[in-house]
Amino acid sequence: MSGHSKWSTIKHKKGAADARRGKIFSKIIKEITVAARIGGGDLTGNSRLRSAVAAAKAENMPKDNIDRAIKKGTGEIEGVTYEESTYEGYGPGGAAVLVEIMTDNKNRTVADIRHIFAKHSGNLGEAGCVAWMFDKKGLFIFDKKTVGEDQLMEMALDAGAEDVTAENGEFEVVCSPESYEAIKDIFDNQGLKYEMAQVTMVPRTTVELTGKQAEQMLKMMEKLEDHDDVQNVYSNFDISDEEMEALGQN
Repeated sequence: MSGHSKWSTIKHKKGAADARRGKIFSKIIKEITVAARIGGGDLTGNSRLRSAVAAAKAENMPKDNIDRAIKKGTGEIEGVTYEESTYEGYGPGGAAVLVEIMTDNKNRTVADIRHIFAKHSGNLGEAGCVAWMFDKKGLFIFDKKTVGEDQLMEMALDAGAEDVTAENGEFEVVCSPESYEAIKDIFDNQGLKYEMAQVTMVPRTTVELTGKQAEQMLKMMEKLEDHDDVQNVYSNFDISDEEMEALGQN
């Protein structure tokens, strides 16, 4: 299983800090605002905004909050201007880490992120040092108990998915970012219930971590996720289920 999927699964099981509704709302509102600023407030012509609004609705965000975030982005009402950046570095054991941020103060944010890396035996690197290890993909994760493999495989591949794999009680469907929305619509229309659906960064290879390095990596990922300016964190680490159990993280 990919490192990103491993982290997503860990977050889901642990109910990590990012699962708090207020923090989810804050991140989605930032994404809606920036998407509207860059591509305009019309959902039909702005796929990034359309995805952000869909994520907001999935979290039951009030319509007024969504509309206000769009208007802040288009300049119809006054709002904070956020800058987007991606920081790259290495965690314990040499695991690659990508951190996507939106901030109104880059100097403050980079200092915070650098401190989190250093505190957990990692180090912030130069732009481009690890980005080449990841590919942008659409990713869906299904619990094996909710869908049959043959049904999912046929539906996904017919819809244009690149791959369907099975591991540890889950199915992963991977597709290009361009086909993500169409495939998601097909799954939704057919009533298939996925555990996770998002456009994400999937690592090409993984780094297995054990013991103290695994423990430090999980703590670093949680601290990064919990930072107010961080939108997404990706890594290529892998930690076995046995190791997770030994760490008491399941």
